[in-house]
Amino acid sequence: MNRVVFDKDAVTNVKFGSIPTERSLDDLLGSGLLLVKKPRGPTSHQLTAWIRNILGITKIGHGGTLDPMATGLLTILCGRATRLTDIILKGDKRYISVIRFGRDVDSKELQQLLESLVGEIYNVPPKESAVKVQVRTRTISSLTLIDFDPLSRIAAVEISCVAGTYIRTLTRDIGLLLGTSCEMLELHRDRTSIFDESMACSMHQLADAIFLWKEHNDERSLRKLLTPVESILTKIPSITIKDGAVAAMTHGAPLARPGLVDASSGILSGSLVVIRSMKGEAVAVAETSVNVDEVLNTTKGQIAAAKSVLMPTGIYPQNWSKQN
Repeated sequence: MNRVVFDKDAVTNVKFGSIPTERSLDDLLGSGLLLVKKPRGPTSHQLTAWIRNILGITKIGHGGTLDPMATGLLTILCGRATRLTDIILKGDKRYISVIRFGRDVDSKELQQLLESLVGEIYNVPPKESAVKVQVRTRTISSLTLIDFDPLSRIAAVEISCVAGTYIRTLTRDIGLLLGTSCEMLELHRDRTSIFDESMACSMHQLADAIFLWKEHNDERSLRKLLTPVESILTKIPSITIKDGAVAAMTHGAPLARPGLVDASSGILSGSLVVIRSMKGEAVAVAETSVNVDEVLNTTKGQIAAAKSVLMPTGIYPQNWSKQN
């Protein structure tokens, strides 16, 4: 992505802040995420509560609920990363679903139907969902038949879709369009947003890593499983700011023009952006007040206001100019 440079001479002080991948374990637990492989049985909430208890941290949440019978990738947000739950929930998802039909189905007929469902579809929450039942649309980007056994009437289907798509409802609708019942036997999520299953750990691996940390003071395994909060924000346009502006924003001040270093090109007024330090740290998620490209020749004015501040105060000194 092209960048607009506002101050090519800006520098950062190595005494303050840190590169995200070099954070301490405590800092990662205070604002990071875990990618875990949810097993069949527990709810997403139960799994998150268990992780909260064994880690011994109070603020933790998950992004993207999986049914108890479903397995696969679950994003666990720690500390201040929970402020980004909405962003995680909006990420695209990919599932493998195993379904069974109530009558014999021709494979070509099934293939043609799946192809016809790619695009925008109606997707009503199932009665099992806690969400209010109402008609809405969701977009299916791909719907692929992986395998089909005509004798057992069981098919494996890969579904790539936007967040909030109810696969149970989609399964039911496939059956209705074929004039038969259609039961979902298994559901596995192998991708959410930019994360895929290869990045995730099992619950046994997580438990072992926490045991080594707590009982043997060996944090290496747990550090490998924790991802800096910045990894969630890679697809959002960004603005890089000076050290003094970092301190101001963590205390609630809006971003002003003198604090700019560079920015993604084409950011319009009202856009959601991630504000970053010169070391790549996520300072805040903010909403822009101007078209950023148009302030290149100005020297003052508000650029953006924070919606969620991600960096705690005290990382960078308030009176930055007095530190040099």
